[in-house]
Amino acid sequence: MTRANAARTALLLALAAGLVFAFGNRDLFSEQSLQGLMAAAGGWTPLIFVALYAAATVLFLPGSVLTLAAGALFGVVAGGLYSLAGATLGAVLAFLIARHLAGDWVAKKAGGRLKQLIEGVEAEGWHFVAFVRLVPLFPFNVVNYALGLTRIPLGAYTLASAVCMLPGALAYAWLGHAGREVIAGDAHAIRNGMLALAVAAALMFLPRLVRQFKAGLMITPEMLKALQREANIAVVDVREAKDFDGETGHVPGALNLPLGELPARVDELASWRKDGIVLICRTQVRSGQAARLLAKHGFSGLRVVRGGMLAWRELGYPTEGGTTAATPIAENALGHHHA
Repeated sequence: MTRANAARTALLLALAAGLVFAFGNRDLFSEQSLQGLMAAAGGWTPLIFVALYAAATVLFLPGSVLTLAAGALFGVVAGGLYSLAGATLGAVLAFLIARHLAGDWVAKKAGGRLKQLIEGVEAEGWHFVAFVRLVPLFPFNVVNYALGLTRIPLGAYTLASAVCMLPGALAYAWLGHAGREVIAGDAHAIRNGMLALAVAAALMFLPRLVRQFKAGLMITPEMLKALQREANIAVVDVREAKDFDGETGHVPGALNLPLGELPARVDELASWRKDGIVLICRTQVRSGQAARLLAKHGFSGLRVVRGGMLAWRELGYPTEGGTTAATPIAENALGHHHA
């Protein structure tokens, strides 16, 4: 067994042992137990609380009880901030555990619609993290591990999580500080306020995510490079021929199908109707328009290169010229035909 595999095995066993202990001793994380523990902790109380909150997050225990207790113990602002620190630390730990245990395996094994979904989440980056943090329909503890299986940058994940969890942390800390029994009726106001925030977030992010998923998932140039090595795809450049062969050049093996000609030549892409088409232009405007047009013609699994040829060239990837004549799509310049 390699050192890396041994480390993964040890981490998995430790996580399993922690889960067994946590679910067998859930009463230790009750509000009464926490208040007793914190009262005896002295000056270390805030640090111990943050550590317990982080551990509860990693071990799938509900954080709402802890946030309520924080409000009662520390007050609204301090309790909300301590809860936020613990939740963010726990979310980061769960994210890293998932990435270390299974991130590489998922990246290698994921295919089909699952791979497209992962790529779509990765392309949205912090926007997607913000969306799931603001919408309480997504289980917090599960999302932490699920996002660890993507290639979203740790920094973006951490910052988006902390910022978007702050309103909820303060709201529940206020509820705990005021006393749930005394203001039981106001608990509904809190929930309604959080629901309104969730609806606003859904209205802001969902239409965009749905459009991205249906009309073309954004991928980075790095993802396109990987796809060229691993999959049978058609890279379709929708710029005019003069731009295709112009200053920026084009992706090696790309097919030139200008956006203006797309409605008349859409049948030439029939072999890739279900998957395998990556669209690119100078930036991403025309390729996005092409994706929406193809989606209306029944194409699915479309991908759009974020930043287009400008981003491709900035990374130093090779480019090549092409002929000014229209390239018949049926003769895939990559040397493959998608059955």
